[in-house]
Amino acid sequence: MHIAIVGTGYVGLVSGACFSEMGINVTCVDIDKNKIEQLKNGQMPIYEPGLDEIVERNVKAGRLHFTTDLTSCIDNVDIIFSAVGTPPDEDGSADLKYVMDVARTVGQHMNKYLVLVTKSTVPVGTAKIIRGVVQAELDKRGVKIDFDIASNPEFLKEGAAIKDFMTPDRVVVGVESDRARKMMEKLYRPFTLNGYPILIMDIPSAEMTKYAANAMLATRISFMNDIANLCERVGANIDNVRKGIGADVRIGSRFLYAGCGYGGSCFPKDVKALIHTGKENGYRMQIIEAVEEVNERQKMIVFDKIMESFGGNIKGKTIAVWGLSFKPETDDMREAPSLVVIRKLTEAGAKVKAYDPIAMDEARRRFGNNENIEYCKDMYEAVIDSDALAVITKWKQFRLPSWSIIHKAMKDHLIVDGRNIYDREELRELGFKYLRIGQK
Repeated sequence: MHIAIVGTGYVGLVSGACFSEMGINVTCVDIDKNKIEQLKNGQMPIYEPGLDEIVERNVKAGRLHFTTDLTSCIDNVDIIFSAVGTPPDEDGSADLKYVMDVARTVGQHMNKYLVLVTKSTVPVGTAKIIRGVVQAELDKRGVKIDFDIASNPEFLKEGAAIKDFMTPDRVVVGVESDRARKMMEKLYRPFTLNGYPILIMDIPSAEMTKYAANAMLATRISFMNDIANLCERVGANIDNVRKGIGADVRIGSRFLYAGCGYGGSCFPKDVKALIHTGKENGYRMQIIEAVEEVNERQKMIVFDKIMESFGGNIKGKTIAVWGLSFKPETDDMREAPSLVVIRKLTEAGAKVKAYDPIAMDEARRRFGNNENIEYCKDMYEAVIDSDALAVITKWKQFRLPSWSIIHKAMKDHLIVDGRNIYDREELRELGFKYLRIGQK
């Protein structure tokens, strides 16, 4: 089987590499010439553990190809995946211009039956629009060619995307015909042979499943953050509460960790898009609106705790920041809490000494030439002469630092732990003023 994947961003590149690893002939397409040249030379445009090895291995095996021209391979493929970006518009809706560009190109150049599969996260009802765009182009050409539209949303976690793709909890596929169903089942047969379930459903349900899944996870995070903030006020410990409710089999223990808010490319964008879809259909998504509101407020909590500790004035203070990416094992800073924390700190007159194992270049790109931000070579350099340490991302190397070195290096000894990594009593015994989320 030969497939094409349009878009070599996070979803497209990971999907293409993993499909080729399973023996499928894959052509990855992108209009960015520089990115395609980099990929041909083995340079990865994103950081994802293990991705470079899989790409290199399958390029050498002749199963993975890169091009800027979809038309060069369209006659040879059975399935085309659209994995282009769907960035949010100002009103929160998903911008579908790139998705429609792919549909138009397919309609203009296809010469035989194929399945056009949407891998990008798109609002419910998008498949109907895509079908209309493809058909309109075929009508302009005056040709009759059968085709199918399908939906195959992705559920990849950044930092664990290879594992998620190769050993999925489930594969969700929305189809409109038996022919498309058989094509998609054939494509995913290597995965189902290992016992991973493929869930075949109608296309609107598949489109909704993606949004509902991310909205549910975001809801659990915001719920726990809301509970954590109340715990601080009533004298409860959020860690004990988490264990108590997580032991209930109806609730489970995953995504119940309090912190300084979620970020990334999926949760914020998909929550906004779901709210917008509700408005378009005359329905207010009240719970999801609250999820977004709580999360935006939670991104301020580390800054607020620092300000309160210094009596509302941090002008001239130096704050060390550990962690810039929105989560460990990625350099992605989209909607990251660190963006809010650092911006607020510098606006209040503080100097920031920042460190992240992977995301330093991305931070420099985002913050530009901000003279109040110093980028440090390691976590220990960041705390030298600092008045406070803010922990934003739960990188493994932050979990067991040398506190004696840190205590000597810091000017003042405030630690605000935005991810609840450390033991409160231990750090207080070592002479730190330690603040966490959900426990006084």
